[in-house]
Amino acid sequence: MSKTLRGLSPENRRGLSETAVEITSMNKWYGDFHALRDINLTVRRGERIVICGPSGSGKSTMIRCINRLEEHQSGKIVVDGIELTSDLKKIEEVRREVGMVFQHFNLFPHLTILENCTLAPIWVRKVPERQAKEIAMHFLEKVRIPDQAHKYPGQLSGGQQQRVAIARSLCMKPRIMLFDEPTSALDPEMIKEVLDTMIALADEGMTMLCVTHEMGFAQAVADRVIFMDQGQIVEQNEPRAFFSAPRSERTRTFLGQILGH
Repeated sequence: MSKTLRGLSPENRRGLSETAVEITSMNKWYGDFHALRDINLTVRRGERIVICGPSGSGKSTMIRCINRLEEHQSGKIVVDGIELTSDLKKIEEVRREVGMVFQHFNLFPHLTILENCTLAPIWVRKVPERQAKEIAMHFLEKVRIPDQAHKYPGQLSGGQQQRVAIARSLCMKPRIMLFDEPTSALDPEMIKEVLDTMIALADEGMTMLCVTHEMGFAQAVADRVIFMDQGQIVEQNEPRAFFSAPRSERTRTFLGQILGH
């Protein structure tokens, strides 16, 4: 049993499968371009997965399919026990349980940090405003920027804005978090503060799928590292074996380029 399920009471555990995400024979095309080819992936609850690979390999497209920001054309995606189809109710249900942090922060510039964090809980989860503010402050403290609550996004550094984006997702109390290259738009000195926030999240047992080139993060946090190329999962393994003894020539070449050996 995963760490996350072990920590729940039998009442809360009832109805929660060990499997958070199940992708079966999934394919996606953009016109004639076959972007994802026969993707099969099972993510256990509480598992931390890092997805890497060259640009254009389908990494971001795959995780965007998990909350239906991208639509797959064949195969099956089941998230938290709900199969993703064109049924809008099911899509909304999944999105309520799946948080996503993008490469660009996507904060509303005209709203304060606190307002950015309370918007979705109030409108989507119908949380009373006072309670939503308490939840927001709790998560702003968790990402170590409660003192920025009444500022506007433009007054914060890139690293701080990305931590707000993480806090904003957490305010919806998702069961699964998706990260799409969350540090690639940041200056090098800001990357560490965002990765530290993500490491703290991982330590709490959050189910995480993270597309990133930060291989140090993968080695420190991941239960499994997945390498994608040309729309396919080429290789996956636990971090030590993945980095020390990659099986595929394509993986070896990629790691050689990114790690410089």
